[in-house]
Amino acid sequence: MLTLHHLAFSRSTRVIWALEELGLPYELVTYQRTPAFRAPPELAEVHPLGKAPVLVDNALRIAESAAILAHLNDRHGSGRLAPPIGSDARAVHDDWLHYVEGSAAMPIMLTLIGGMTGGLPAGLAGFVTPELAKTLAYIADAVGDGPWLLGTDFTIADIHLAYLVELAGAAGMLAAHPSLAAYLQRLQARPAYAAAIAKGGPVVPPYAGGQ
Repeated sequence: MLTLHHLAFSRSTRVIWALEELGLPYELVTYQRTPAFRAPPELAEVHPLGKAPVLVDNALRIAESAAILAHLNDRHGSGRLAPPIGSDARAVHDDWLHYVEGSAAMPIMLTLIGGMTGGLPAGLAGFVTPELAKTLAYIADAVGDGPWLLGTDFTIADIHLAYLVELAGAAGMLAAHPSLAAYLQRLQARPAYAAAIAKGGPVVPPYAGGQ
């Protein structure tokens, strides 16, 4: 039995979405954030980092989103949401899968946090602003006319990337990239996305948009 430990307004929405896309049975355990918008202490009883997502698959416990998505797709989903293992297309796919949190998240999340907390210090903003522009341009160029990140096939890389694109859109970062705004609309139109939001709640906190 698959059990997902999910924190409201967090990356773990990605995993609910993947579970819904793959049609897998699972138990969802949801945690609410503290008034300081932190994870509650109960999550530390699930994983030492005290964060979500945490997927429990029998004796296996995984806490990184990309690893969880790959595990679900490869072990439980017959590999249908990624190119075949060992192919060039899979290497490109996995490059994107790891790019999301390895590189793209930093400028987007720092810009978002700065907008929520009164602005980044000048020195940090001077570093982050060009990185954000480069990141969004790189993603927009890859998506192009789509419909998906790798062309005609929807993959777990799209699910992984969607979290950042949705946050960026809510914070007004996509104004110069209409192709990314259109990509986000296509992502949000997927029935499995709607099911994930219905079960796990929205991705964007009520006070995070409009920056």
